[in-house]
Amino acid sequence: MIKKRTILNPITMLLLGLGLGIISRLLDIYTQNLGNIFSQMAIWILFGVWISIYSDTKKKAMIHIFLFCAGMLVTYYGVAIVTDGVYSDVMIAGWTIFAVCSPIFAYFTWMTKEHGVFPKVIGCGIVLVSLLSSILLFDGLRIYDVLIDAVLIYFLFFKKINR
Repeated sequence: MIKKRTILNPITMLLLGLGLGIISRLLDIYTQNLGNIFSQMAIWILFGVWISIYSDTKKKAMIHIFLFCAGMLVTYYGVAIVTDGVYSDVMIAGWTIFAVCSPIFAYFTWMTKEHGVFPKVIGCGIVLVSLLSSILLFDGLRIYDVLIDAVLIYFLFFKKINR
């Protein structure tokens, strides 16, 4: 079995982000359905939650998620430029803001596995942002958004994490 430390380290997170950025852009080009899923926020919020809650500390969660998001952003738009693909400055700005803010998101997401009311409020906020991003930014909920959010709810509220 692969150890958590093998996967959750800064170099692996950067490489994973770089790889998923390339894959995501290629899915946008060659497959409409998978491309749609990986172009919206819900799946990236889910990946961010996984990375954050499985990190050993808040600081590690912040580093891991920033490197993951930055890597994904660089290669996604790098492939878009190389393939002469369609992209907008607004989307680049939005995803850049998301990547820059991702350490703050990771800090609070890590806390969702702690005890008390505040962690539950944070978890509800994460699910709400995921749902609202699908509705407001990406033209409404689709079946895959509901499935992603169901998995998100499971990991935020029901899955036990050993730290």
